[in-house]
Amino acid sequence: MKHPLNLSQPEGYKEWLKDVKERIRCAQQKAVLAANSEIILLYWQIGRDILERQGQQGWGAKVVDRLADDLRREFQDMKGFSPRNLLFMRAFAETYTHEPNVKQLVSQLPWGHIIHLIQKVKTTDEREWYARADIEYGWSRAVLVHQIESGLYHRQGKAITNFDKQLPALQSELAQQTLKDPYIFDFLNIGKEAHERDIENALVEHITRFLLELGAGFSYVGKQVLLEVGGEDFYLDLLFYHLKLRCYVVIELKAVAFKPEYAGKLNFYLSAVDATMKHENDNPSIGLILCKDKNRLVAEYALKDISKPVGISGYRLIESIPEDLQGSLPSIEQIEAELSEVDHD
Repeated sequence: MKHPLNLSQPEGYKEWLKDVKERIRCAQQKAVLAANSEIILLYWQIGRDILERQGQQGWGAKVVDRLADDLRREFQDMKGFSPRNLLFMRAFAETYTHEPNVKQLVSQLPWGHIIHLIQKVKTTDEREWYARADIEYGWSRAVLVHQIESGLYHRQGKAITNFDKQLPALQSELAQQTLKDPYIFDFLNIGKEAHERDIENALVEHITRFLLELGAGFSYVGKQVLLEVGGEDFYLDLLFYHLKLRCYVVIELKAVAFKPEYAGKLNFYLSAVDATMKHENDNPSIGLILCKDKNRLVAEYALKDISKPVGISGYRLIESIPEDLQGSLPSIEQIEAELSEVDHD
């Protein structure tokens, strides 16, 4: 198809057009974010006003219903002024008491995400942690809820490691925060007594959910990856590459409690990976032993003299909901419909 103006392109025009288009898209995105921030701040201010008038002037609960009715009649093209949503605004202002904090952090989140933070997270520090993570990684509402319900805040950075001794300070801190303990595999349709290869196969089959549980930055390389050392074949259970750490991550799965010899074997694997696979610009490879259980003191002793950076974490296999209970639970469609009402009322 010919260009409507049928003009020849001057030199450099194609590159310039690409740049202009990108700037327009960026401006559009900023406009959307700015509009969201203004709405969130407005919601907080309305919630604060309701709090102040109910607390200081003794207005009753029915003022919310009256306000909802008056606002919806005046702003018929706007959604969000239902009594239910006004009560969420009140809870919002009650939870976040300082306007600067709302402007700087919370206003960057969608309203539905804020509601979940208010409802599901009890402490200020934890709410702020989830809010910052949500903004950094661009979590959807479903992912945010999953991370909260799986207790990510309490698991992040909790693996037993020797990173502080085997890695430079900056990489050590980032690597420590990258690992968690325990890992929760609530998406596998296998029993709690599954064997290592069963778990490994199931994790790869559900690799998207597995990557979500591992956290941001992990890229899947393969399972049962062959290492040839001295004419002998060895196989890595799972191999990943971490984009922020810029290194390979070798994961060994154990369907039993941790044993000290597991650390020695993984140390050997890491040496082989660094010798045969690591690029000259890569950082030292990291190992993670995922085991069914562990004795903390035994794990710490096992890592004490290991020369490679290794972490040890537990995992939990949570079985699927029994079929006889599934019918009594709301469907995904019902849940989404309810949440949609919260956003658009």
